[in-house]
Amino acid sequence: MANVVVVGSQWGDEGKGKIVDWLSERADVVVRFQGGHNAGHTLVVDGKVYKLSLLPSGVVREGKLSIIGNGVVFDPHAFVSELGKLKALGVGISPDSLKIAENTALILSLHRELDGFREDAASNSGTKIGTTRRGIGPAYEDKVGRRAVRVMDLADPETLPVKVERLLTHHNALRRGLGHAEAAHADIMKELTSVASEILPFMDRTWKVLDDKRRAGARILFEGAQGTLLDIDHGTYPYVTSSNTVAGQAAAGSGVGPGAIGYVLGITKAYTTRVGEGPFPTEQDNEVGEFLGTRGHEFGTVTGRKRRCGWFDAVLVRQAVAANGINGIALTKLDVLDGLDEIKVCTAYRLDGEIIDYLPASQGAQARVEPIYETLEGWKGTTQGARSWNDLPAQAVKYVRHVEELIGAPVALLSTSPERDDTILVTDPFQD
Repeated sequence: MANVVVVGSQWGDEGKGKIVDWLSERADVVVRFQGGHNAGHTLVVDGKVYKLSLLPSGVVREGKLSIIGNGVVFDPHAFVSELGKLKALGVGISPDSLKIAENTALILSLHRELDGFREDAASNSGTKIGTTRRGIGPAYEDKVGRRAVRVMDLADPETLPVKVERLLTHHNALRRGLGHAEAAHADIMKELTSVASEILPFMDRTWKVLDDKRRAGARILFEGAQGTLLDIDHGTYPYVTSSNTVAGQAAAGSGVGPGAIGYVLGITKAYTTRVGEGPFPTEQDNEVGEFLGTRGHEFGTVTGRKRRCGWFDAVLVRQAVAANGINGIALTKLDVLDGLDEIKVCTAYRLDGEIIDYLPASQGAQARVEPIYETLEGWKGTTQGARSWNDLPAQAVKYVRHVEELIGAPVALLSTSPERDDTILVTDPFQD
């Protein structure tokens, strides 16, 4: 049976939470393979709303094993806080239902502080990236710089102080350079030791757990955060996140071989949004954008930041299909377009007088591209809550079929509301 990777095919916020929750009912194991607690997702199960940021979506379902993989950067205090919030909602989580990779790098207070210091400095110079200030980028920097404190280090009181000292040698130099006081070794040690007993019971060799599950025939669902256009290599650099968000990272970020992945599902909104700074060719900074944002409730799950909104960009999604090897897409929020007289879709760009069918890698070129639109007829009926193709207005079906043609990938699932059961299944990703 096929194991499934779920990735965002735009700038994130495509509705992955609902789709992953919908698929998790068919899965045995759900794995987060990259990102941190900056990437929120909202689940609506039987009318109850769960807002998750670090934990895999499988934690709200009994009998599922959830794993935080080594590709994630892990804030231990955010983890404890999220566990507490779920417990208050009646969701019990134990080391039998959730495991954290022992080699996962930690996010500390000094990472969050450095993130904020840099954003403040960049705001004054006009070079702000628009991070969530949660320490994600600095934590990944330390991981790549081979000075990170990892989950397993919490279980080694003899070497932990030495690792903290090495980390502070780097960070305090940065803090002084930015005009801020040094972080104290004793404070960081207290921060870590105060939470160690709550983290360590969940620690495991998750690569081994996954290998055993895979060999036993378990269905594994790999859950990504953010979206393809925020990928550190393939996104709108430098306005990107600090990790690889594409499907290939599912293997490296969880400790399985690429052969363990059978199906890649790209989550795609029926229009386009992004949060933060950076290029956005189809952005509608007008009444259309306001309509999409209001109707779609476009505010970040974690930060509450208002999302920028625009028409569907087939150029970008087509590129995401190629970068991820997407087998099928889950098209979400089609109901937001209900009632529009006409709908525009970007089919190509114009760059310096030339028509191109891709997003250039250059930051300057990305800022200069102009969208070329095709105008489609809208529909007056409603798609909200539809659970079969027969429930959809004819023009809505035409819109979906045209999107498939433009991006070169079929629709596997169609989501018509935040409720998990309001989903039209075309192809089950878990079927071989």
